[in-house]
Amino acid sequence: MSLLLGDIVDALGGSLEGGGRDIAIHRIAPLEVAGPGDISFLSHPRYQQQLAASQAACVIVAPAMRDAALARGACIVTEHPYVYFARATQLWRARHSAARSPGIHPSAVVDPSAKVHPSASVGPLCVVERGAEIGEHTVLTSRVTVGENCIVGARCILHSGVVLGADGFGFAPHQGEWVKIEQLGAVRIGNDVEIGANTCIDRGALQDTVIEDGVKLDNLIQIGHNVRIGRHSAMAGCVGVAGSATIGAHCTVGGGAIVLGHLELADNVHVSAATVVTRSLSRPGQYTGMFPIDDNAKWEKNAATLKQLHTLRERIKALEQALKAA
Repeated sequence: MSLLLGDIVDALGGSLEGGGRDIAIHRIAPLEVAGPGDISFLSHPRYQQQLAASQAACVIVAPAMRDAALARGACIVTEHPYVYFARATQLWRARHSAARSPGIHPSAVVDPSAKVHPSASVGPLCVVERGAEIGEHTVLTSRVTVGENCIVGARCILHSGVVLGADGFGFAPHQGEWVKIEQLGAVRIGNDVEIGANTCIDRGALQDTVIEDGVKLDNLIQIGHNVRIGRHSAMAGCVGVAGSATIGAHCTVGGGAIVLGHLELADNVHVSAATVVTRSLSRPGQYTGMFPIDDNAKWEKNAATLKQLHTLRERIKALEQALKAA
């Protein structure tokens, strides 16, 4: 299987320099392992040494790296090399992989009242419950569950094990026991959303849990009931978002981070991996809240010091007041 460089440029644009259109490309590969039949990309200038040493037949680069790329061979010059690489992978998949056929796999269970668009694909062992809706060209891979009355928009991809519409975690304490709060809302997924394997999105208690257009969720993410995630936000693996939190548009949340319930994150907030968000964030920007790793003995000493910070703060305030009074 191969593509000619000319075919790639014709499909994706960019300027081919230092090489012929008839060079055959057999693979897309990282710079450090790419060989004479491969195309690669340079996403950041700090990898310039790898560029010089690469054996790739062609490298996708930004205009600033054009001369360095030409010094070693053919290159495609484009304003956004990483985006070009992404589109190249899509082109490769479209040319070399069998198209996924629309329709419902014989092993899937779809309630008669559910609505599945004829162009959608429902994979093996999926369950689509009563009143659910699946939009056009959406793909449910194997073992996806779409719960009662949940809606999935157009051109979405739900990977294996995704569960939409399990009950949110709602219980009222009463005399030492828990009284279940029935979850009467649903889940609404917008268009062009991708949800990774074994991610769970709970239905709302009274109103719906909402995932807006273009959101990308990694594997093993937990989204609690009544959460709202704004358009084109993205979350890495093992993120947890507790109930009734609101995440703005174009936000990112790093792997393993936690957003506590009922908080609000503004648009363009970026949360570092392993951070615990304990307050609302009203301004765009990068936020980090983690205890740096250390050997255990030092970590315990630092943790003990942290517990004394409030007392030290009060002592400093008292000293400042004494100095002012003197």
